[in-house]
Amino acid sequence: MADGAVNFLLDKLTTILLQSASLLGDARDEVEDIKLELESMKSFVRDAERRKEMSDSVETWVRQVREVAYEVEDIIDEYMHYRYKDRLNHGLKGIFQDVVRFPTKLTARNQISSKLQKIKAKVHEVSERSKRYGFDRLDEGKTRIVSGDGWQQYGETSTFLDEDDIVGMEESTEQLLAWLTEDEPRRTVISIVGMGGLGKTTLVTRVYNNQILKRDFDCWAWIAVSRAYEASDLLRNMIKQFFGTTQVPAPSTLGSMNYRQLLGMLIDHLHQKRYVIVLDDVWSIDLWSKIRGAFPNNGKGSRIILTTRNENVATSIGIGSHVHRLQALQEKDAWALFCKKAFWNDPAHCCPKELQPLAEAILKKCEGLPLAIVAVGGLMCSRSKAVKEWKNVYESLNWQLSNNPLLEHVKGILLLSFNDLPFYLKHCFLYCCVFRDGYPIKRKRLIWLWVAEGFIRERKGMAVEEVAEEYLEELVLRNMIQVTETNDCGRVKLCRVHDVMRELAMTTSEKENFCTAYDGYPTRLEGKVQRLSVHSAGGNIRLSSSMSHHLRSFFVFPTDTCSSFSLDAVSSKFRFLRVLSLEGVAVQSIPSTLVELFNLRYLNLRDTKINELPKSMAKLNNLQTLDVRNTSLQRLPSGISKLSALRHLFVCRRKDHNTETTDILCGMQAPAGICNIRSLQTLACIEAGKELIPQLGNLTDLKRLEVTKLSATDGAKLCTSIQRMTCLLRLGVVATKTDEELQLDALHLPPTFLQKLTLVGKLNRVPPWLGSLASLTHLHLRFSGLKEDILSSLGELSSLVFLQLNKAYDGQILHFEPGWFPRLQKLSLIELPGLETLEFEKGSLPSIRDLYLIRCQALKTFSHGIEHLTSLQKLHLEDIPDQLLEQLQGCTTEDYEKVWLIPTIKLVYTRDDTRVVETH
Repeated sequence: MADGAVNFLLDKLTTILLQSASLLGDARDEVEDIKLELESMKSFVRDAERRKEMSDSVETWVRQVREVAYEVEDIIDEYMHYRYKDRLNHGLKGIFQDVVRFPTKLTARNQISSKLQKIKAKVHEVSERSKRYGFDRLDEGKTRIVSGDGWQQYGETSTFLDEDDIVGMEESTEQLLAWLTEDEPRRTVISIVGMGGLGKTTLVTRVYNNQILKRDFDCWAWIAVSRAYEASDLLRNMIKQFFGTTQVPAPSTLGSMNYRQLLGMLIDHLHQKRYVIVLDDVWSIDLWSKIRGAFPNNGKGSRIILTTRNENVATSIGIGSHVHRLQALQEKDAWALFCKKAFWNDPAHCCPKELQPLAEAILKKCEGLPLAIVAVGGLMCSRSKAVKEWKNVYESLNWQLSNNPLLEHVKGILLLSFNDLPFYLKHCFLYCCVFRDGYPIKRKRLIWLWVAEGFIRERKGMAVEEVAEEYLEELVLRNMIQVTETNDCGRVKLCRVHDVMRELAMTTSEKENFCTAYDGYPTRLEGKVQRLSVHSAGGNIRLSSSMSHHLRSFFVFPTDTCSSFSLDAVSSKFRFLRVLSLEGVAVQSIPSTLVELFNLRYLNLRDTKINELPKSMAKLNNLQTLDVRNTSLQRLPSGISKLSALRHLFVCRRKDHNTETTDILCGMQAPAGICNIRSLQTLACIEAGKELIPQLGNLTDLKRLEVTKLSATDGAKLCTSIQRMTCLLRLGVVATKTDEELQLDALHLPPTFLQKLTLVGKLNRVPPWLGSLASLTHLHLRFSGLKEDILSSLGELSSLVFLQLNKAYDGQILHFEPGWFPRLQKLSLIELPGLETLEFEKGSLPSIRDLYLIRCQALKTFSHGIEHLTSLQKLHLEDIPDQLLEQLQGCTTEDYEKVWLIPTIKLVYTRDDTRVVETH
């Protein structure tokens, strides 16, 4: 991680030198010198990271590089803040303050200047130390060994696994054999994709050893591909294996042949043969382009099997390929495999009853990962059957994974994936450790945090949030992060890290001082930790002065035992804090010292009990994200409008259940001047004051806007402002009252790329511009009270995947015609008072998966043509008329018999004052 710290710091110094030259003043030369010295160290630091396990002195030096990089960052941040404050201090008031504070300012300036001189000398000293001790000559004359690469030979040894060790792969085996033997004469590439340790190699081994394969193919070869592969070596290895199967010695000149000669020899050997080749553990996308020419597409039905941890590698093959995404073992198979290893000396492989709860808890940690199950099962078989000993292992599994020799190969194989990441993705991946075990990580929150930490490299023409989303996608494709929930468009909504991978990541984080977790155990936290994650909101969190000084992120995650939490004891110590996240914690007040955190980029107070923010919030001039949703806050301090770096502002208040108001979004009055913050990307939800509405048009880069309490007379002005927001992706407009008309017809040029639209309030007609939104994916209409044929106005929305009509339509029939809503996946109809009939023509709603009918009390039938919805997976019926419910439950007509063919039907109704939920 030292290479990551250095690269991260170099990016920061480059930005400062380019954009903040006037702030640097007389320190510019020192900063330039530090930057040049770090650049000269950069390439060697990366190499030393790979070799640090070979030498204690190299490991010590790597740690020193990382620590000095952190120190440089602290001092530069402090200096930049000092200069910024100095620059703001102008005018007569500033001159007077200068006179009064001159001795103090002089002392501060001298102190910071002295720190810069000392840290510059320290950087030089660390750089010279590597040359003085000759770290660059440690492995001269030897082939460089990349830490962890030795574990890549595990793939080859697994070809000798016993058949009894393979469980839960029957379906995958059948699929792979079917692709191998199918009647397809073209050469076909079959990719097996999954995270490290999932059993990709084991699966292919099972098929590779199958006699069907040996019978149907003329020749075969198994090649283990290393991260630092040489194409010529791979081709040479294949030739040796092909000649070995024919009992003919390989040419004596094989070792001296170049790439082209080896390529030609393979083509000559294979052009009339049906061959199968395994390329095991492929890391690089470019591998296939380098060696594909060696495999003639001779119409013989040849097959190439490729295993990889990276989805990009599999999908890059293109036409003529299959991709099989290997899944974790099911609970039953995982238990069978664990018991087979842990209780091998029991003829029935049975787990003693007294150990079963602990065995299940240990197995749960493995999350269906065969490599971990086999290793941990093997560890437990060497232990006594005492409950206490098993409990000790369970509670120390993190330590066991990192230190127990019996689990060393698990660590080595899984860390290969981490070591393969570029430095910027290593930071992003390890950052997931701040979330407590089992905590659902929201995509947007993770992205905002990465941006706040400065992990995201800017790209021309892209917002940093868009670059961050690409980082997340790459981590998902590399199987480092698991997607647990997607939104209706298929984008990541929630994600997590596999438990075993998280344990190893936590070990790396703590060792590198990147992040540490605190579970409430009464102890004093020491060290120069950059990020602290508190998993218990106890009041006595004691931090050493060194930890407080260096801390960059502070997270508190509430637990069941959480009652209250105070920031008073800790906030004043966090000089360089960038991230403060207290979501869901019972914080009741924010200390005034919070505004002294000059480095703060991200402040999350969502779902807390705060009712006021410090009046001097304007001091937080670096703040990018402020989230105060669902708090008791009634108003924002005026200083918010001076936060020039603010990108995301969320102020939605607790919902007002007054039936006279539209309680879906409850906004807050914006301070004057909020529209002068040109960096704003998100503004949700703000009350639509008469002075605010015309000014909203200044926010031309806004991507998300939610306004509440819009009066009918201000609708046209809002349309004028929205027309200037060409980047807008998400729009929510809420009327003052449920019967207040939304007059939005004047929006002649709606945002071209608008994806999500929520309109809450009365509509005399569907806005004429709505049907032109080619990019719209989500539409929510509430309290619209439309009487016209609503579907004909919306049916042409070709990108729409989600449609919710809530008290939005007063007509009697909804008739869905072919060609309408070609991509709609979820349709939700809620409280449509006049709706009596739903009709679906053949070819309508071809992509529908979920249909919700909720509190539609006039409904007489919904089954006309429902058999045409061939993709429908779930039907949710809630509080529909009793007569209709009885007809459905009794299957009184042929139409209702067709309804029961839908895979999942959920009925929610009330019987004798009891809420009943049935799932069929």
